[in-house]
Amino acid sequence: MKKIIITACSLLIMSAAFTQTQKGNVLVGADLAGFGLNFQEGNTQFSLNLNPKAGWFIKDNMLLGAEVNFGLNTQKGATATNYGVGAFARKYFGAEATNLARTTKWFVEANAGINGTNLSGDNVEKTSTNGLGVGIGPGLSYFLNQNIALEALVKYNLTVGFGSSTTNNNIGFGLGFQIYLPGKQVKQLAKDPMK
Repeated sequence: MKKIIITACSLLIMSAAFTQTQKGNVLVGADLAGFGLNFQEGNTQFSLNLNPKAGWFIKDNMLLGAEVNFGLNTQKGATATNYGVGAFARKYFGAEATNLARTTKWFVEANAGINGTNLSGDNVEKTSTNGLGVGIGPGLSYFLNQNIALEALVKYNLTVGFGSSTTNNNIGFGLGFQIYLPGKQVKQLAKDPMK
């Protein structure tokens, strides 16, 4: 385990000269959206949406990947859960060669997959929508260094399918943490993680 950690740290240090959104590179990270606590007397609320994702740059500034999402919103007498799995694509805008820290890049993200929303509880009517989920929206990556970016993303999400409600839509705002790794070094690590 120690060797894997040392190898991963070495990769981050050695990759200072690569371009973040260059063909062959890899993105891994997660978006955190809708996190909140409300301590209102008699009606405490908690909400959290987690969206881990991984992608591969198929060409400069163009990414394809897979994502999973899970959301939970609880309050007195009601619980809503959101879930999904699917694919996403991103198109980054700006200079193709961006390897400086404190750089920002705009992007547009679109996704499609299987999504669901279920609401249950004592104080609400039980509803569910399960089916095809799609979403699209703009985002901004702020690179803290050559490998790590903080991101903000605003997306319109729509789920169409079956259940007690045939559609569910919302506008979501997410903050994320993404790691950009150079592709050749990731392939080498995958082949022999103990070196």
